[in-house]
Amino acid sequence: MSDRATYILPRDKGAAPLDFVIAVMAFLAALALGASLVATRAAHGWQSGLSDRITVQVMPPEQGDARAGLDSETKVTLSVLDATPGIAHASLLSDAQINALVEPWIGKDGAVSGIPLPRLIDATIVPGESIDVNGLAAKLKKAAPHASVDDHRRWISRLHGVADAVRFSAYGILLLIAGATAAAVSFATRAGLDAHHEMVALLHQMGALPSFIARAVEWHYFLSALFAAALGTLCATLFFLGAGGLEIFGVEAVPFLPPLSLKWIEFPWLGAVPMATSLIAWATARISVLSVVKAIY
Repeated sequence: MSDRATYILPRDKGAAPLDFVIAVMAFLAALALGASLVATRAAHGWQSGLSDRITVQVMPPEQGDARAGLDSETKVTLSVLDATPGIAHASLLSDAQINALVEPWIGKDGAVSGIPLPRLIDATIVPGESIDVNGLAAKLKKAAPHASVDDHRRWISRLHGVADAVRFSAYGILLLIAGATAAAVSFATRAGLDAHHEMVALLHQMGALPSFIARAVEWHYFLSALFAAALGTLCATLFFLGAGGLEIFGVEAVPFLPPLSLKWIEFPWLGAVPMATSLIAWATARISVLSVVKAIY
């Protein structure tokens, strides 16, 4: 009898709007889940790229020959870094690399030839070693007064804060979508029971238990929500695939922001959206039917 329970109550003619709502909810949920995956991956990438490096900036002197003073302090700074225990390698960034760094602000055609840009030195820390950044900064200040050390801790903390904000916002959106889906299914279930009140009453008079009537409804909403949510998730998957291929059409990525595309290993996580949506619909329909039937009879 349980196998036939799904087909006892006919599908409502107004079920299409509910399927559309569930598909839209699943699309938004998949986007939020994908955003959390992108933010998590970006945070790990930022940390791994900056945690084992320090940057030393040598500013041009304000008095005297700026070019000669800059070259002199740069050589002194490199010698101090090479003699510092724990630093594996220190290299001076070329003019082309510095221009690439300032390009997001001034553009490719920005005129920087007449501007005395600071010298940047990228230093790599030996894996497992720790550097006394404050002591190194004090030593450099004596040898090269216009040199400053940045260990990126402040930037890593800020980037982690941004990534956490995106991730927790996505989780909050997922909870809101889950609540909205449950509310929509509950409303549709109660409306369906009102529309088929006579059939429900007949089943009850024939001795059908509330659990049997609930099975006649819950699996219907489970399958409907599964297919609708799968369609919405498929649209979100196509969105992320399209976002990853925008460069083919000449659309450049936004500077400082991670790419919106997902890696292939991350796409299976989107499959959790249809399963979670269908389980929410199944549980909501069962609870709604049992509460309504028990209240009537």
